[in-house]
Amino acid sequence: MSGENYPIIPQTDPRVNYLAHKSEIDAAIARVLDCGRYVLGQEVESFEKEFASYIGANYAVGLANGTDALYLAQRACDIGSGDIVFTVSHTAVATIAAIEMTGAIPILVDIDPMTFTMDPNRLEDIIKKITGGGISGVLGSPKAILPVHLYGQPADLPAILDIANRYNLYVIEDCAQSHGASLQGRKTGSWGRISAFSFYPTKNLGALGDGGMVVTNDPYMAERVRLLRQYGWRDRYISEIAGINSRLDELQAAILRVKLHYLEQENDRRRKIAQIYTDNLTKTELILPICKPWAIHAYHQYVVSTERRDELKEYLRGSGVDTLIHYPQPIHLQPAYRNKVNVNRSLTYTEEASRKILSLPIFPELSDEHILYVAKTILDWAKLC
Repeated sequence: MSGENYPIIPQTDPRVNYLAHKSEIDAAIARVLDCGRYVLGQEVESFEKEFASYIGANYAVGLANGTDALYLAQRACDIGSGDIVFTVSHTAVATIAAIEMTGAIPILVDIDPMTFTMDPNRLEDIIKKITGGGISGVLGSPKAILPVHLYGQPADLPAILDIANRYNLYVIEDCAQSHGASLQGRKTGSWGRISAFSFYPTKNLGALGDGGMVVTNDPYMAERVRLLRQYGWRDRYISEIAGINSRLDELQAAILRVKLHYLEQENDRRRKIAQIYTDNLTKTELILPICKPWAIHAYHQYVVSTERRDELKEYLRGSGVDTLIHYPQPIHLQPAYRNKVNVNRSLTYTEEASRKILSLPIFPELSDEHILYVAKTILDWAKLC
């Protein structure tokens, strides 16, 4: 098969997920339109309760998008100007942007080269240097750790929480890519003091537009985010604290309620797709995704690594297979952040990952035929090299 006589296989396709649930989603949209309440109504309230229950947490607060969720989660922890937040550079730019929105200083930690998530050993090393006075020019004091569950792979939260407890730091989970992932039987989003989710259309649980959620077991944190998302109002038009406008709308909440019913089933399909890739690509030069024995991967992405990434990407494209790079450049090397974010140690594995990674097609509706075609195309490429 070639790109000329075979339709392009997309890397992801949110439209087909809508079509898979079209009748239920259309009915949910009609229900909202007929109701006449379009902002912060019953659909949002119901979705908040249902999502909190799914994650295994007490509270969830719907917001306009995932970036706001990260920002307001930090605001709820009283993170502000000059505070230090430890996170990673190998992530979507929203992670760093949300820290800077608070006025805090992002301190970047290198990743585990196999899981692409924060390396707890490097985290503690940096914390020791900062708290011991070994790094000059840093304002404020350490306040929080913001690990990212990248690609659906849970970060090593037991180790990170142990470090956080010893240094009296908040843990704020970035769960934008880990809907339904878990470790030691607990879902991501239920471990830290507070967590943030995105419902961007390509996520495992995706809206038909933007949406976000903060999840927590702390009633104070939940109430604070509820105030912050609507100008600090408890009573309408009276701001108790300085907030913003970040409300999940009723239409997106209704759509997400439908999709939530299918999330576990669709995550199971993602794991099956990942297994088919792994079974067929094991003998290639590619470094394939791993999953720690104590974790359940949500496979938001199936990411392989190779020194010849660009060659493979072009070969697949020419054979009708679309791929993406998540992410082509670490945030600390991007023009907007170069010489701006705080890099105190070598980010060797972070920079190496950006040169090698490639995200293969993965979404629940992807057929076995297409998965096997992608795998065969990669095997053909490997034979040519």
